[in-house]
Amino acid sequence: MSEFCGEFTEDAFLGGRLRLRQPRSGHRAGHDAMLLAAATLARSGDRVVDFGAGVGAAGLAVATRVAGVELVLVEIDSELAALARGNAAANAIATDVVVLDVTSAADTFAAAGLSPDSADVVLMNPPFNDSVRHRASPDRARKIAHVATSTTLQGWIHTSRRILKSGGVLSLIWRADGLAEVLAALDRGFGSLDILPVHGDAATPAIRLLVRARKGGKAPTRLHAALTLNDPSSMPNKQVQEVLAGKAVLPLALP
Repeated sequence: MSEFCGEFTEDAFLGGRLRLRQPRSGHRAGHDAMLLAAATLARSGDRVVDFGAGVGAAGLAVATRVAGVELVLVEIDSELAALARGNAAANAIATDVVVLDVTSAADTFAAAGLSPDSADVVLMNPPFNDSVRHRASPDRARKIAHVATSTTLQGWIHTSRRILKSGGVLSLIWRADGLAEVLAALDRGFGSLDILPVHGDAATPAIRLLVRARKGGKAPTRLHAALTLNDPSSMPNKQVQEVLAGKAVLPLALP
């Protein structure tokens, strides 16, 4: 359970089309969630499941862009899940919010309505800071949201493989120096990878990876041209501004 101080903010995303209430402190939705949503391939009628949904930012952003998806938000923290439920209602987006550990057993997922081979799309922003190199926050909610164990990524991808239909799409964001972990975790059951490196600016190494994979996919891996968040003047570049405003998507969201 989170230990919120009772203070919240209401923040606008996608050019004001999506408004989210979230804790003033602790884990807060930001650019990572919006980039993940903009990299997620979904169509009307798809069942879209957001793992580790927090206050619902990424999943609700996908549903704002793609009308008619069946959205499920999975979040371990009951207080964040309650905020996600409220955010869905406030934005008039029909959503099923499930309080559940992503690494729970198959029967637990099935009891929550997430049986094997039942989802068309899974998106995830798992905790990805290395517990060895990253000093964990004393705040338990922040620690759960940010710090990965040695099995976090494998466990989350295993669960996504179980609930996705054959040919279903997994979309994830991870730290760039963890590329080998991503490839290893996706090696069993996934293929047709599309990888988009994300750089803070053109002069520095990538900081994030956006990855799309298909369950049972057989196509060769594709490495896309990098996305650079800031131009030489340290301002968001035009493409990023359009993505964050909900006016454009990233290549991974295209068929």
